Amino acid sequence: MRIEEIIKSTVSIDDAKKVVLNIMYTQNVIAEKFNDVLKPYDLSGEQYNVLRILRGQKGNPANMCVIQERMIAKNSNTTRLIDKLLLKDLVTREVCPENRRKIEVLITQKGLDLLTELDPKVLENERLFANNLTQEELLQLNTLLEKYRNLN
Repeated sequence: MRIEEIIKSTVSIDDAKKVVLNIMYTQNVIAEKFNDVLKPYDLSGEQYNVLRILRGQKGNPANMCVIQERMIAKNSNTTRLIDKLLLKDLVTREVCPENRRKIEVLITQKGLDLLTELDPKVLENERLFANNLTQEELLQLNTLLEKYRNLN
């Protein structure tokens, strides 16, 4: 369905505005489906992102700055996210012995097990959207989105 039909626009929309509306609307559709996957696990997308970042550390701790710079949503409150993950026993948080101002965060085995359980469900969700496109179209879409996002 075209974006004009979705938002029930009765006026002509120029192409630049149409792209922005399409991206924003598509992001919401993707987020809703992704949240449906995470909801039974009482996880938000941002919490899931933190767990994925920590798993990527391969057993090494990450400080708050590292987590923040790797987040997809750069405006996330990392401290609040870590606090919520701590309450669920999915991460641990400790003061760095060499620098007491630095907080180190590690994913727990429970967090790793949760990600292992979620991996096939997340992959299935990603494929749900990707199935509408050929491999060539997926590559082209990624190239175009990266080009569109870079404002140089």
